[in-house]
Amino acid sequence: MPEPGDPRKTPQGVPYADLKHIVNADGLHLFCRYWEPEAQPRALVYVAHGAGEHSGPYDEIALRLKELSLLVFAHDHVGHGQSEGDRMIIKDFQVYVRDSLQHIDQMKAQHPSLPVFILGHSMGGAISILTASERANDFAGVVLISPLVQMNPDSATPFKVFVAKVMNQLAPSLPLGSIQSNWISRDHKKVEAYDQDALNYHGGLRVSFAMQLMGAVERIQRVIPAIAWPFLLLQGDTDKLCDISGARLMFEQAASADKKLKVYEGAYHALHHELPEVSESVLKELTSWLTERLSPPQ
Repeated sequence: MPEPGDPRKTPQGVPYADLKHIVNADGLHLFCRYWEPEAQPRALVYVAHGAGEHSGPYDEIALRLKELSLLVFAHDHVGHGQSEGDRMIIKDFQVYVRDSLQHIDQMKAQHPSLPVFILGHSMGGAISILTASERANDFAGVVLISPLVQMNPDSATPFKVFVAKVMNQLAPSLPLGSIQSNWISRDHKKVEAYDQDALNYHGGLRVSFAMQLMGAVERIQRVIPAIAWPFLLLQGDTDKLCDISGARLMFEQAASADKKLKVYEGAYHALHHELPEVSESVLKELTSWLTERLSPPQ
């Protein structure tokens, strides 16, 4: 904690007074980004980023949505990017959901007449599913890019899960393997950019964090049958981080009458940072899907 009278600063040493931010229920400062259209906004879109990254890499998506007069906003989750909190440590996955709802509520208070959409990638997809499920009537729809719905079957075998539970009691801070950047995309330039981004977390994932992810997945699988809100699900069939089986499970079991699953053959995890033909298709899919669910511009 800073000394009395000292300004609160980001992990990179920038005073929050100089940055857009919110303060969550635990008193932690979360760095925020806003992409506001010049025209009157037609809807709000909250973006939830994935584990180990931050909100900055969603600029291309946000700018495309801004062109459609959508007001896009995001924050770096606790322990990520320019937000406060121990790096990649969370006491309860629900904190991510709680902070998301807080930010959404603040924006809704400023724009009470606008519909609200959520867009989430990877762990941000898990956050999005749980956030929308807590207030099923509050959201006009959810876009999910390679969401975390099931743990990777190769990394979450019964034996490995048992060992993780034991280690969580004995050494919760023990680092496991780090995210393999070459699994992010087939576009080598995008992988290089990910590796060079100082705001990304490049260390090992801790046992306690893995247990929080497992707990989130268990919650998601319990709520899936009750999901009735519209959703678009985009998934690569060669994703080694969030297996396609999770996307298929959600699409097949969700009760929603308005749901779509599009699978990209050969694509990796970050579809919005994939080979140009894939990333452009993703942008077209999500922009079309969102605008189809909006009232015509005034």
